[in-house]
Amino acid sequence: MPPLNKSIATASVLATTLLPGLALAHEGHTHASGFTAGLAHPIGGLDHLLAMVAVGFWAAHLGGNARWQLPLVFVVAMVLGGTLAMTGLVAPLLTLSTEPMIMASSVVIGLVLAVNGKLNATAAAMLCAGFAVFHGLAHGNEMPLGSSAMAYAFGFVLATGALHGVGILSGLAARVLPGLHRWAGGFIALSGLALSVT
Repeated sequence: MPPLNKSIATASVLATTLLPGLALAHEGHTHASGFTAGLAHPIGGLDHLLAMVAVGFWAAHLGGNARWQLPLVFVVAMVLGGTLAMTGLVAPLLTLSTEPMIMASSVVIGLVLAVNGKLNATAAAMLCAGFAVFHGLAHGNEMPLGSSAMAYAFGFVLATGALHGVGILSGLAARVLPGLHRWAGGFIALSGLALSVT
């Protein structure tokens, strides 16, 4: 099976897996399991959703090993942030910085794409990791009481991977028109700014 078809098949399976979580992401489902709550959290927050799709889009734009390195680094750093929050090992300054850094993630990645997007792969991975820690802190801080930390973490990791997959597929599709990544980056940055003022 060609690599693009594998990516599309993987994204389809992940999207199908996420459908039950989407149904429970709305208010009124107060008894959702830890897994379902973790699955819904990145999708239910537009700030998380935008940033995670942006990471995948940027990874596709960079190409090569960055296609898997950026999403992988993001997920690992996010789990670290989630673990820090769930175990209560977070410094107050990090907690205060969480929401501004989540908002900054989509704005900064969008601006990088709008300018050109061809940042050094190591610098791109470090930037993604830095932002991911704060996304993880937010996930960990909002884990429902009484939930299994492992199930909750598995849920938000799975949802994040699916959103990265959507971003990668979008980034690959954008390659058909030269310069489209700049417009997409501008849209991502402006959307992030709009979310920060609402």
